[in-house]
Amino acid sequence: MILPFEVKLAAGASLVENTLRDLLDARPLEGELYRPERLLKAMRHGVLNGGKRLRPFLVLETAALFDASDDTAALRVAAALECVHCYSLVHDDLPAMDDDDLRRGQPTVHRAFDEAAAILAGDSLLTYAFDIVSAPETPLPAEARLALVNRLARASGIGGMAGGQALDLAAEGSRLSEEEILRLQAMKTGALIRFACEAGGVVGGAQPADIERLGEFGAAIGLAFQLADDLLDLTSSSETMGKATGKDAAAGKATLAGLHGVDWTRRQLNGLVAQAEDILEPFGERAETLRQAARFVADRQN
Repeated sequence: MILPFEVKLAAGASLVENTLRDLLDARPLEGELYRPERLLKAMRHGVLNGGKRLRPFLVLETAALFDASDDTAALRVAAALECVHCYSLVHDDLPAMDDDDLRRGQPTVHRAFDEAAAILAGDSLLTYAFDIVSAPETPLPAEARLALVNRLARASGIGGMAGGQALDLAAEGSRLSEEEILRLQAMKTGALIRFACEAGGVVGGAQPADIERLGEFGAAIGLAFQLADDLLDLTSSSETMGKATGKDAAAGKATLAGLHGVDWTRRQLNGLVAQAEDILEPFGERAETLRQAARFVADRQN
């Protein structure tokens, strides 16, 4: 029986959610002194609040291409990536950034707690991600753990997601070229999605050429994810999205959907799905779920 993609995604999300719940237990780890209760609650609020868990799902599915022998490693790397992603959302929602009150249909962390708690929760989630990957409890050779730490740092830092967020804030009210928008989006959104796909290859012990191919796939669907997000910001409701919509245009943010329009964006999404499918061709039927993921990214409604 072939399961619908949404069922597979939900199953992966459940596994990752359970892993995150275990990792955010109140008991301190060896070397930790104490886990402050309120900070831990703020971290949990920012992480254990639903969501599609697409990025960690991509780690699990790309690792499965290479018959990764231990699911624990893939799950821990997937959970670490979700900690980075959720830290970015917690900080992105702050008044100094996008100033949002709602995330995944719930109050944002700074609204449920306060701004200081949200800042520290984000700081703690980011730091914890590298703890999770590098710890001996992640059953991978030390060389693989080091490679993952390095890739994750570069995907999330100045030359990746954080740098992309800085470019995004600086661009408010400006007219950017298509090339500048593509670079911004490849950093802000695409870098972590690309990492997700490469990380599965590292966990599965893939050859460098296969990891590079997975990175190309991640870059294609990363752009598709951002295009779909921009399209939804223009066309969807806050009730459907679980967060405010129409804010990009109101803030004067540069997006490809805003630059070229809805019809152009939908054509680009179809082209990116076809490109992603071509990239996966050497993996044959083993990559069918990843092909479905590419279509899901382009067609999603929230």
